[in-house]
Amino acid sequence: MTGDLERSYRHCRMLHRVHGRTYYLATMLLPAWKRRHVSALYGFTRHTDDIVDHLGEESRVDRALRLRRWSERFTAALDGGRTGDDPVLPAVLHTIGVFGLEREDFVAFLRSMTMDLTVTGYDTYDDLLEYMEGSAAAIGSMMLPILGAADPAAAREPARQLGLAFQLTNFIRDVGEDLDRGRIYLPRKDLARFGVTRDDLHARRVSPAVRDLLAFEIERARRHYAVAGTGIPLLTPTSRACIRTAHLLYGGILTEVERAGYDVFRRRATVPRRRRLAVAVRSLLARPGRPAPVW
Repeated sequence: MTGDLERSYRHCRMLHRVHGRTYYLATMLLPAWKRRHVSALYGFTRHTDDIVDHLGEESRVDRALRLRRWSERFTAALDGGRTGDDPVLPAVLHTIGVFGLEREDFVAFLRSMTMDLTVTGYDTYDDLLEYMEGSAAAIGSMMLPILGAADPAAAREPARQLGLAFQLTNFIRDVGEDLDRGRIYLPRKDLARFGVTRDDLHARRVSPAVRDLLAFEIERARRHYAVAGTGIPLLTPTSRACIRTAHLLYGGILTEVERAGYDVFRRRATVPRRRRLAVAVRSLLARPGRPAPVW
């Protein structure tokens, strides 16, 4: 492995360790040769997300230009162009080549990131799912060849569902942060169903209506987790503990939101460190073929 490629993998691992702590802990249960490829995908998605969500003085037009240039650079590199001194591209391109990852998944991801620059809300959950097809389900598809499965066709939908579950968990946990970015990912139809307005969310007060709305979204997320859990026994044995741990820890964020009285405005819900480590140990000891539980 060349020095540039090794440095790129180290950079992606740093991004993963600093910004994706829960997921990073879970990936420590993977064989080392798989971990670097997971970090490469994380580095690619994180770098792209940081362009879109930059909260400094950069205008939306400037961010759109940066995203377009990044997308064009990535596409050109996929087609055999040079990566230059980009710290992320060598690792992600190497990972794509090693596993033959589908180009369309990356195109879908970049399409959804572009939507974030102009779309500030979604009318229905079906509308939101169109966005999440690229921002979440496609990432599950990217991950599956790295994780490995005896029957990839059977494991594909649970992998996609896990991506959706993780994404919806983020939307629930990060309502306050997303408001700061001018976005509300909870569908307008759901807000109307529980009598919640945009102003209610901007007030950052956990009214009974807001509490009921978040409880509804949590149950929806858990249905995604239930489907995703059935795919864990289908994975290569060396990948099961990692995904079981990620499944339990991300799902545990929903429990923490409930324990906090659904207050997603004053602090970010996190699973305590001691519980994270205990889940990792239990995942290592889980019986083969056992699906992950739903909370």
